[in-house]
Amino acid sequence: MSEKAVHNSVLTLKELAKKWAVRVGADSVEKINEIVEAGKGMELILVCEAMQQNAIYDIARSIRREKKRIVMIAGPSSAGKTTFSHRLSIQLCALGLHPHPIAVDNYFINREDNPKDENGNYNFECLEALDVELLNHDMNQLLSGQTVELPEFDFMNGRRLYKGDDLRIGTQDVLILEGIHSLNPKMSYALSDEDKYKIYISPLNQLMIGSEDKISTLDSRLIRRIVRDNRTRGHDIERTLSMWQSVRQGEERYIFPYEDNADVMFNSGLLYEYSVLKKHIEPLLMAVEETSPYYSDVLRLKELTDRFLPLEETVVPLNSILREFIGGGCFKV
Repeated sequence: MSEKAVHNSVLTLKELAKKWAVRVGADSVEKINEIVEAGKGMELILVCEAMQQNAIYDIARSIRREKKRIVMIAGPSSAGKTTFSHRLSIQLCALGLHPHPIAVDNYFINREDNPKDENGNYNFECLEALDVELLNHDMNQLLSGQTVELPEFDFMNGRRLYKGDDLRIGTQDVLILEGIHSLNPKMSYALSDEDKYKIYISPLNQLMIGSEDKISTLDSRLIRRIVRDNRTRGHDIERTLSMWQSVRQGEERYIFPYEDNADVMFNSGLLYEYSVLKKHIEPLLMAVEETSPYYSDVLRLKELTDRFLPLEETVVPLNSILREFIGGGCFKV
């Protein structure tokens, strides 16, 4: 993403996605399949990855030029936020800075104190599930040159722990906060806006199906999540689908209203990903019985993935955002 293309607008992000598709001659499912059938799938993968790397480089360069000390990353489910934060950290290192990724989730309050929703279930999505006051205190202490022992949240036991993870930063250090509330001003109320660089990340595409229809970004994210949930958590497709509506409601309430607060938007979508994800999701889709309450969703996703020719993942780079979902990457995600 060139500096001229860095605008605080979802429309600009969609236009950029379309430009990327046109640039590589792959703005439709049909053209993707033609590239794969012609044996040029590896070239497609490498070009897409190179364009994303250029965008990450431009963001890192902006952070250094503007001397930002806190990078705040937010985005919806399955956007690839964790891998993006790792790749951004590496690029910042290459520019002579010292990044320190900090997972906002480690500032969850203890589970017994967590708010509950209208159904009496713990609401882990709301801002009140975080110890916002402690987060702001610790970040300000770090920015003032103090040593801070960072917490680690034990999700198994639902408690915040301290294990001697001390941090002290200098003038060339950058804090990288990743969490769904990162663009909500209330989360970082005590931190100076002058220090913040806010990034919104989401996978967008402008791939056409036929002459009129576009692939749904929601289905793109859902396919990513299904594959990742099965690989990392052992969830079958029905379990992921059963949670999807709740995930979407949380996004509508806690993420999307604040996307316009971003200084830059990053498109984490990859034009070739459907061809690679195809072999991962097909067996999961085929295992669902017709009697399932989610069968209509399964048929929709199957119809989408059936449109793509398969593409082997052997040349997908180890640092690719797609590796967060299919596995085999170089980052711990």
